[in-house]
Amino acid sequence: MNPKKPLGRKNYGHIPHLPGSRMGPGDHSCPEGQARIATLKARDRHDDIIVQEKLDGSNVGVARLGDNIYPLGRAGYLASTSPFEQHRFFSNWAYENFHRFMAVLEDGERLAGEWLMQAHGTKYKLIHEPFVAFDILVESTRMPFDEFSSRVEKGDFVTPALLHRGEPFSIENAMKKLDTYGFHGAQEPVEGAVWRVERERLIDRRKGGPRRRVVDFLVKHVRSDKVDGKYLDEDIWNEGARRYML
Repeated sequence: MNPKKPLGRKNYGHIPHLPGSRMGPGDHSCPEGQARIATLKARDRHDDIIVQEKLDGSNVGVARLGDNIYPLGRAGYLASTSPFEQHRFFSNWAYENFHRFMAVLEDGERLAGEWLMQAHGTKYKLIHEPFVAFDILVESTRMPFDEFSSRVEKGDFVTPALLHRGEPFSIENAMKKLDTYGFHGAQEPVEGAVWRVERERLIDRRKGGPRRRVVDFLVKHVRSDKVDGKYLDEDIWNEGARRYML
């Protein structure tokens, strides 16, 4: 095991963009079919579309290997080795909350989320702790939403605001539901939303055979005038963050 990259892989990848979403360098669009399923027309009754607020912080995670936890940055390196102070604060905070992560995670799983301590492209007035959890993964496989929600309750973790669940949901409706500032203390127009498409997938091909809930794909929308990282050079801590600087 690489002591600086415990999983030997990234903590989290990049979510593809819906049509009209503002993209930065290295971003990519989702296939047309995925956009249609998420926002216009489901394939059938076995599709379940879950839409949540997209938060503007730093992607981090905590992996459990045996009886130890490993706070990580997006690329999978230990947060404690990051050149950025906010990630080192995250590492300290994660260890201070060791028991909460152990209550949620089984061996080999990791909890991914957004760390809102430092302002990136949006300033926040923190109305909860800076870590907002949005996925539990084993390697590249995501845990379905209901199981994820049940798990994170055991650690009393914050999750992104749920905007909609069920049928496809348009970008227009998602942004309308968010209004200007969303539900997590943003002090500027909220960044956007994430669509999580889950499906009751046939385990075998026989008609009427058993099905299993899977996360089929994720897509996102970022508002067109969003500027990534515009505050990073100024080292601005979000309001309320200092009490978490351990």
